[in-house]
Amino acid sequence: MDTSVVFTEAYYFFTVAIMWLLHVGFMTYEAGVSRRKNIMSTAMKNIMTIAVVTPTFYYLGWWVYFCMQEGLLPTTTADGAGNAGADAYLCGDGYGLPWNGSMGPNLGDNITGVFWAAFVLFSWTTGSIMSGSVLERIRISAYLWLTALMGGLVWVVAAAWGWSYGGWLTTHFGYHDFAASGVVHGIAGIFALGVLFNLGPRIGKYDKDGGVRAFKPHNLHLTLMGLMIIFTAFYAFYAACLAIFAGTTPGWGNIYVSPATLSAITFTITMGFAGGFAGGYVFAKGDPFWTLSGGLAGVVAVSAGADIYNPSLVLLLAFFSAGLAYHAGNWIERKARIDDAVGAVAVHGVMGMWGVMLVGIFATGYPTGGYLLDGYAGVETSFLGQLVGVATLFPLAFLTGYIGSWILKKLNLLRVPPAVEIEGLDMAEFQTDFYPEFGRAEEPIVHADGSEESSEATLRSAYADNR
Repeated sequence: MDTSVVFTEAYYFFTVAIMWLLHVGFMTYEAGVSRRKNIMSTAMKNIMTIAVVTPTFYYLGWWVYFCMQEGLLPTTTADGAGNAGADAYLCGDGYGLPWNGSMGPNLGDNITGVFWAAFVLFSWTTGSIMSGSVLERIRISAYLWLTALMGGLVWVVAAAWGWSYGGWLTTHFGYHDFAASGVVHGIAGIFALGVLFNLGPRIGKYDKDGGVRAFKPHNLHLTLMGLMIIFTAFYAFYAACLAIFAGTTPGWGNIYVSPATLSAITFTITMGFAGGFAGGYVFAKGDPFWTLSGGLAGVVAVSAGADIYNPSLVLLLAFFSAGLAYHAGNWIERKARIDDAVGAVAVHGVMGMWGVMLVGIFATGYPTGGYLLDGYAGVETSFLGQLVGVATLFPLAFLTGYIGSWILKKLNLLRVPPAVEIEGLDMAEFQTDFYPEFGRAEEPIVHADGSEESSEATLRSAYADNR
C-alpha cells in the first residue's frame, strides 16, 4: 500500500484522538462554572452531545456536506474543473449515505472513516459551545434536540457553503475560513444567541432595579483547568484542518486545496494564545476567568487566517480581539441583559464572525480555492467576499437557533420549571445530591452592589418578584 495513504490515515486518526480533549475540557470547564446543584446535569449534557450528534452526522450531515455546496438544494453534477459543485459527483454516487460502501467496513478505503471522524469532532464542538451558554435552566431533552439540529445539520450547511473548495461562498466570493472561525465557532455562538432569546436568564440573574447579579462558579480552578485542556486540544483541531495531497508541492493544503503547513499553523496558534492571554489580562484587569477566556477569544479571532498570517500580526490581533471579547461579553450581560453563563456568544459567536472579517482586512488578494489543482488558480479573497460570508452565516445560525428553541418553548419543552431550577437540576433529574456535604447557603449570589446573600433565599425572592 502507498505509504502516503497509511500516513494520511494515521495522521487524521491521531488528530481525532487528541481532539477528544476538547470535550473533556468543555465538560470540566462548564462543570466548574455551574453551581454545585447542577454539576452532574451539566456534565451529562456534554456526554450526551456525543450520543446524539454522532448518528445525526452519520445519517445526514456527511451527505449534506457534499451535496449542498451550491445551496439548500442538493447538487449531483460537477464541471470537473474545481468550480461550483466540485464534490457534487460524490453526491451523485450516494457518497455519505449510510448504505454507500465508503460508510462502513471497507478494506480498500483508508481515508473516509478518519476524515469523517474529524468532522464529527467539529460537530460535537458546536454543541459543547452552546451547552455552556444555556446551562442551569435548559431541559436536557431540549438541549439534545437543539444540538442535534446544529451539530448534525446547521453547521454542516455552513461548512458545505464556505468550508469546502466547491462551496458557493468559496468559488464565487473567495471566502477564506481556514480553521473555522465562522463555520464552527461563529455558527455555534450565534445559534446559542438565538436560543438564549427564548430561554431567558436564570432566576435571580437580574434584579427588579436593573442590577446584574453574579452566580459564583462552584470551582473556578476546575473551570480554568478545563480551558487549559481545551487549549491543548486546539493544536489537534488546527491540525485536522489541514489536508494531505500526495505527489504535489508542498504536499500539504487547507480545506480549499491551497498551500498550508503544520509549521505555519503552529506559529499562529501559539502566538494567538499568548496575545489572547495578555489581552484578556490587561483589558479585564487581571480577572482569572477573562484572562483565560481572552486566550480562547484571541485564537478564535485568528483561526480564519491561521494558515497565512504573520506571527507578529497574530499577536496583535489576538491581543486586541481578547479585549473586544471582554467588552462584548459585558455588554451582552449588562446592557442587552442576555444571560450567557460562560460568555460563549462573545468568545465564539462575536469573535468567530470578527475573525472572518479580519481575513478580508489583512489578507485581501490571497488566492483561495483549488490553488493546487491543475488549471485552476482559485478566487481571490476580498473584504466583500468575507462580508458576504458573515451576512450568510449569521442569519443561518441565529434564525435556526431562534426558531428551533421557539418551537420548543411554545410546546413547554425548552426550560425546566422554576421549582426545579431553584432546587437544582441534579436533584430533579437524578434524585441525588452529589455534594451533600455542602449546603446551599455556601453558594452565595453576588448582588449588583457587591453584597452577598444565600442563593436559595435570593432565588425564591426573585421568582416571587417576577411572577
